Amino acid sequence: MKFSGGFAYWLTFVLMAGFVVLESVLPVQHAFALQAKPLRQSQTALQIDFAIDLSQPRSPISPFIYGSNRVDQQVPWVSVRLGGNRWTGYNWENNASNAGSDWFHSNDDFVCWFLSCPDSNQPAAALHTFLEMVQTSGGHYGLLTLPMAGYVAADKNGEVGVDQVAPSSRWKNINFNKPAPYETTPNLGDEWVYVDELVAHLVSEYGESAASAVRRGYSLDNEPDLWSYTHPRLHPSQTTVSELIQRNVALASAVKSVDPSAEIFAPVHYGFWGMMTLQDAPDWFELRNGYAWFVDYYLEQMHLHSVSRNLRLLDVFDFHWYPEAQGCGKRILWSEVGDECLQWARMQAPRSLWDETYREDSWIGQWFDEYLPLLPRLQSSIQTYYPGTKLALTEFSYGAENHISGGIAVADVLGILGKYSVYLATFYPLEENSDYVRGAYQIYRNYDGQESSFGNISVWSQSSDIENASIYAAIHDLNVSQLHLIVVNRNLHQAVQGNFSIESPLNYHSMDAWILDQESPNVRMFFDNKQISSNRFLINIPPLTVLHLVLQSAQAVPLNRLYLPLIHSSSP
Repeated sequence: MKFSGGFAYWLTFVLMAGFVVLESVLPVQHAFALQAKPLRQSQTALQIDFAIDLSQPRSPISPFIYGSNRVDQQVPWVSVRLGGNRWTGYNWENNASNAGSDWFHSNDDFVCWFLSCPDSNQPAAALHTFLEMVQTSGGHYGLLTLPMAGYVAADKNGEVGVDQVAPSSRWKNINFNKPAPYETTPNLGDEWVYVDELVAHLVSEYGESAASAVRRGYSLDNEPDLWSYTHPRLHPSQTTVSELIQRNVALASAVKSVDPSAEIFAPVHYGFWGMMTLQDAPDWFELRNGYAWFVDYYLEQMHLHSVSRNLRLLDVFDFHWYPEAQGCGKRILWSEVGDECLQWARMQAPRSLWDETYREDSWIGQWFDEYLPLLPRLQSSIQTYYPGTKLALTEFSYGAENHISGGIAVADVLGILGKYSVYLATFYPLEENSDYVRGAYQIYRNYDGQESSFGNISVWSQSSDIENASIYAAIHDLNVSQLHLIVVNRNLHQAVQGNFSIESPLNYHSMDAWILDQESPNVRMFFDNKQISSNRFLINIPPLTVLHLVLQSAQAVPLNRLYLPLIHSSSP
């Protein structure tokens, strides 16, 4: 099934624009104005068992999954991405960028206006401002986007006409490797913009990536599968497989020659059909024999090129995910909060990331269900074709960002990302008000207002009813004296009578709980000092609720004898 035309695709490439004022493309639907009334609660509670076993194998939870595409002082984001369509045509020498089809193909000063750069004429001012904002807000990882499509904006003079398609005077050529010594101040008078010189500029200012106060990673452009749609004045022809591989190898090599500790994120797919066919790339159908989808071919090629250079050219496989799932004929995105049918579909949709028993209502679920659930499928491809490559989800949203159904969906996603060892993830806000999404992050990262957080080691846990309830368990490091549980009741009307059982060498004697529910997007205490006996307890969990339970033991015994798998490798 092709995904290269029609209304769904039009929405995909128009509304998923990065660093664009979305209201200027299509009116943002004000989900915050349609806050659902409290739903009636059934008197019959669902009986659900929750099991936690600390003797089972455990795995680290990357702190970088708690990230965003916006710096926000209200949320302690650990990672922040500077990405989206604007950065395909970004000229670091003068901070000009091109809007592409998102806004009249305009060359302008938007990125520095958006970031409030002190001086937009200073080289890389947008990147400096961003990295300083990330550090000031307490972030630890800044993911930058490097241009790769061949040209960048030459000026800030507004609309680029159809008669000014690159190459023309409105564009500068980009080169990944400068054939001359780097300059402290780039030459604005030539026709070239050098990407390795930009990386050298950042290294000179901040040091190598791994040694910087804010670690830097580099995305190799943004959604190259869509360049001919999002940037037809810059890259009018459809991206080919051979072009993408060649550009990825060349740019990654250039970056690592200047900043060896930097992590390379690619190919930055926009969505499923990009992962399947590179958006029907002209040469894919000649190359696809023997490969289930483009992901496999791409990983194999990057591995082969890495081995030949004795240099890892792909550290993190980077993709975007805007669910196609529907509820009663409406997509869970772009449909406001929706009725109960749509809310239920939204809260079920995260199961497509991990649950092999679930089939979403979408064209993907109908025609390509063998590629779902997505995370295990991607990890299987990585293990087969380029072991040791990490996984990043750098744009996602589940809609209804200021409604409890959107908050529950994102809270569920965060638990899944931790449980399935995703390395980095950055939420992309699509609505004017995302308070319930902020609440979902808060219940993991700042549930008590004192910056206390969910654990960093995932512990085995299981729900007996995954349609209605989820559970995620974690400890801090190898100390099991404090156990964290995130429990989700996504049922719209029924409370859950949760029967919890914990297998542990320690006895937990008490617990506190914090809640995110339909009453407020602000996380608050639900109860404190509830007593526990023999590691068994019951809790009544209201409908449409996320709970963070923190269990305490009088003993403080680190269990470093339990198996903790090494999940990442740095070999080429």
